[in-house]
Amino acid sequence: MENYINCEGKVKLYYRKDVPKGAIANIIINHGFAEHFNRYDYVTEKLNEANFGVYRYDLRGHGRSKGLKGHINSFMDLAEDADRVVNLAKEEYPKLPLFMLGHSMGGFITCLYGIKYPNKLEGQIFSGAAVRRVPQVEGIKGDIYNFINLFLPKMKIKNQLSKDICSVAEVVEDYEMDPLVLKEATLNFYVQFLVKGTSWIGKNIGNYNYPCLIIHGEKDKIVPKETAIFLYNNILSEDKEIKIYDDLFHEILNENKRDKVLLDIMNWLYNRSNRERQKALLIE
Repeated sequence: MENYINCEGKVKLYYRKDVPKGAIANIIINHGFAEHFNRYDYVTEKLNEANFGVYRYDLRGHGRSKGLKGHINSFMDLAEDADRVVNLAKEEYPKLPLFMLGHSMGGFITCLYGIKYPNKLEGQIFSGAAVRRVPQVEGIKGDIYNFINLFLPKMKIKNQLSKDICSVAEVVEDYEMDPLVLKEATLNFYVQFLVKGTSWIGKNIGNYNYPCLIIHGEKDKIVPKETAIFLYNNILSEDKEIKIYDDLFHEILNENKRDKVLLDIMNWLYNRSNRERQKALLIE
């Protein structure tokens, strides 16, 4: 089923839910910068086979969501949008545990959400999460972007990520040919996400306390593996796990070893879902 969710600023998020009969939990997927939710068809299929329901949506400024493409006004709008999806899933399946998975910028959104809304989910999964300034905007470069943005917030900057997203040539080719993948975004988008948003996370990361699984490719050139280690070391969570996969690039869910990564995700979800079900039985 495909539909739209109304959000702030007359933005309508295009979403889809795939919840199998007898699902043991639901998971919301926040995709990465420039992409769209159909790039998670395989992930969704495997999660459904394991009895997990999936809610997916095209982020603000992306894919088939309604609104100005490649643009956001504020990084926090992304967390508020995610909350609309969380509320929908909780309303439709109030008895099922609810998790969130975010890849890259989706991991950034997942972290924002985890800090701002500490009690609405059973746990979160971070894949190549961009929770710190990436090499493209480190140091003075980020400050220059910030300054130019005061005058030219809608200046377009090309998306130059494709060659480093994955070690699988077919995945890179499909990404480059995909008409729904953003070819450019506004300067304000980059500044809100990579400068202001990551700074906000840096100041507030010590308040993060969800059970979480942090997964990352060891050869990730877009978001270095040190970002995953930073996240693991600075959150308050007692229930936290980190896995860094040798030889994998940024999109670990599209690499040749993706089934191993998905198995780790599903095992983590099973363990937390069972824990939540046992708690619910004790309450009843």
